[in-house]
Amino acid sequence: MDTPEYSAALRSPLFVTEAGEKIRCELCPNNCEVNSGGFGVCGVRGNKGGKGIIPFYGFITALAVDPVEKKPLYHFKPGTKILSIGFAGCNLRCPFCQNWHISQNINVSGKWMRSGEIISAALRQNTPSVAYTYSEPLVHIEYLLDCMMLARRHGIANVLVTNGCVNYKAAVKILKFADAVNVDLKSYSAETYKSCLGGNLQTVLDFIELADKMRVHTEITTLVVPDLNDSNNELCAIADYIASVNRDIPWHLSAYHPDYRWNAPPTDPDFLIRAAGEARKKLPFVYPGNIAADNDTLCTICGAALVKRHGYDVDVSGIIAGNCASCGKSPLIVM
Repeated sequence: MDTPEYSAALRSPLFVTEAGEKIRCELCPNNCEVNSGGFGVCGVRGNKGGKGIIPFYGFITALAVDPVEKKPLYHFKPGTKILSIGFAGCNLRCPFCQNWHISQNINVSGKWMRSGEIISAALRQNTPSVAYTYSEPLVHIEYLLDCMMLARRHGIANVLVTNGCVNYKAAVKILKFADAVNVDLKSYSAETYKSCLGGNLQTVLDFIELADKMRVHTEITTLVVPDLNDSNNELCAIADYIASVNRDIPWHLSAYHPDYRWNAPPTDPDFLIRAAGEARKKLPFVYPGNIAADNDTLCTICGAALVKRHGYDVDVSGIIAGNCASCGKSPLIVM
């Protein structure tokens, strides 16, 4: 059995063999104990005869060239294109998931691609970055590592768009090869994470703090879902938390629309704009998303527009040689 998925499973330190052909997957806080023939919560990490298996290694559900702003990343290589790769499966069970067709379902169409084919596609498309995105990429961590190490050798940046719900050992391993992350901070309630999403809030907070500590460019997204996390108190608590880690981390407040199993009305655009305005009293970079809004990035020193945005049309003329064109100060943006 010299297949890529078998080889990746054998070398993965995240599968631990237990008694009676049972294994434990230590990727995320679920710490799934899996019997032979079964799979963990994510649906893609399993057990065959007492050994960990990764049968979805290299299975790609989506491949597209996007604006980097779509991830969303506003302070990382603005105005550039990024090769986006999607997968199947997820270790959370968010009832409002906007990509549930692939995150909550492994019986989806796709194609098999080796890591070399991914990087060849990025080189062919002349994209300076690759994003691992759409559903939860980290449940495919072994494949991601193979892609990311190869990308780095070719001078291509690695971007993770993730729920951040992975244990410390896996987080350290993957962040060593990440150039930028956008982490979904879905709530600031431990109970919401546990009972509604099937996750662990503290693990996500630890991931954010570790990414910032390891100097990985970090941005945070919160999908503002009515009747779940849209109270002023919770949004204020998230803003306070981000400021306590690094007040220069950009925060994207994204509008929700009814999908999957959540039928609340869409996020009110006016509410989202007001919430962003309140958050800017504590954080300099707060962006309402999925609505028509003014999302220019302003210099924190002189107030000049560093990056002007109209939808996905981006003007970076406010930055010259990595600095603000008006006052010459560093704009806190990776070019």
